[in-house]
Amino acid sequence: MQTRGAVVRQTPGKYEVVDLEVDDPGPGEIQVKMVASGMCHSDDHVATGDIPVGVYPFAGGHEGAGIVSKAGANNKGLKEGDHVVFSFLPSCGHCRWCASGMQNLCDLGAGLLQGSRWEDPNSFRLKLADGGQPVGQMCGISTFVETTTVSQDSCVKVPDDIPLDVACLVGCGVGTGWGSAVNSGGVQPGHTTIVMGIGGIGINAVQGASHAGASNIIAVDPVAFKREKAQELGATHAVESIEEATEIAKGFTNGQGADVSIVTIGVTKPEHVGNAFASIRKQGTVVVTGLGDITEVGVPIPIGELTLFEKKLKGSLFGSSNPKADIPKMLDLYNHGKLKLDELVTKQYKLDEVAQGYEDMHAGKNIRGVLIFD
Repeated sequence: MQTRGAVVRQTPGKYEVVDLEVDDPGPGEIQVKMVASGMCHSDDHVATGDIPVGVYPFAGGHEGAGIVSKAGANNKGLKEGDHVVFSFLPSCGHCRWCASGMQNLCDLGAGLLQGSRWEDPNSFRLKLADGGQPVGQMCGISTFVETTTVSQDSCVKVPDDIPLDVACLVGCGVGTGWGSAVNSGGVQPGHTTIVMGIGGIGINAVQGASHAGASNIIAVDPVAFKREKAQELGATHAVESIEEATEIAKGFTNGQGADVSIVTIGVTKPEHVGNAFASIRKQGTVVVTGLGDITEVGVPIPIGELTLFEKKLKGSLFGSSNPKADIPKMLDLYNHGKLKLDELVTKQYKLDEVAQGYEDMHAGKNIRGVLIFD
C-alpha cells in the first residue's frame, strides 16, 4: 500500500516527506498505522552523519505508538486493532542477553542501522513510490512513516485507554533517561546526582533520580527554559555549567563530589565525560547515555583516579532496561501519577513539519517534540 514518511537521502541532510510503498506484514510481522512519534535526537544524529546507517534513503523515527492495521502469521498474539508502543530495541526472547534479563542488549540489535530486515540484509519493507528504490528503516520500525511494517519483536501491546500521543515516549526517551538513573546509575535514597543535558533523555533521568529518592538532583543545561523544566520535574538545583554543579555537589558531600553523574548531552563529546568523571566522589559512578560521533575514540580521564578512587565509568543503552517488562511498567507509573509524560511534550507537529521540529530542537525550544499523525 502507499503511505508517506520522512526520509534523509544523504548525510549531512534534512528530513523530507516523500511518498512510499509499504509491504504487507509477513510471518512474525505486523503493520501499524501510526498515531504519534517522539522526535528523538538520535534520528537527528542519522541526518548529520554522527550515526552512519547502511542504506539511503533512510526513513527516520524510532519512538512511536500506533494501532495494528494488519497482522501476519506467528506474531505472538498481536491482532488488528491492538494498541502498541514500539521498543526501538527489539528483543527476541531467547538469545543469551534476553535469557539473562538484559533485553536491551538483544542480539537483534546488531541490525538496527542496516535498514533492512535483520534476518535478511537484502529485504526491505519500504520503497520509494517513485521508482521503487529500497528505503531503510530506522531500528527496523521507522516511526516517521504514516503506516509501517515491523517485526513483532519490536512491539509491546498496551491498554487501549493509554493516550498514545504520550505513550510513544516510553519507547525510547523515558525509559532511557529513567533507567540511566535507576538502573545504570543505581541512584539511591539520599544520593547527590548530577544530570548533564536536559533534553528528552535528561529530563527523565531527573524524574528517575527523584523517584529513586535522591536528596540533591543538580540539572545542568545552558538553556534557561530547560533548567526551569528540570526543576518542575524533580531537580533541586539547576545551573548552566558542570563546574557549578560540581561545586554544589561537593558542598553537600563534605568536598567529595556527586554519587552519580549522568551524561545526557545531545551531542556528547569526550570532554563531557571527563568533566563528569571529575564531578564524582570515590566509588562514584559516571553513566554515559548521550551520543555524538560514535566513531570518536578517547576519553580524558586520569587513570590514577579510576584505579585509586575506584571510580566507575559505564555506558547505558535504553537505561539498561528490559523493554517488554519496563514499557508496561512505565505506563503503569504514569497511570498512578508517579511518572509525568504529558509535561514532557513541548510542542506537537504534523508529519510535514518534521524538519521544523528538529530546527526547534537545535534552538533549545523543545524538551520533546512529538509528531501527530492524522
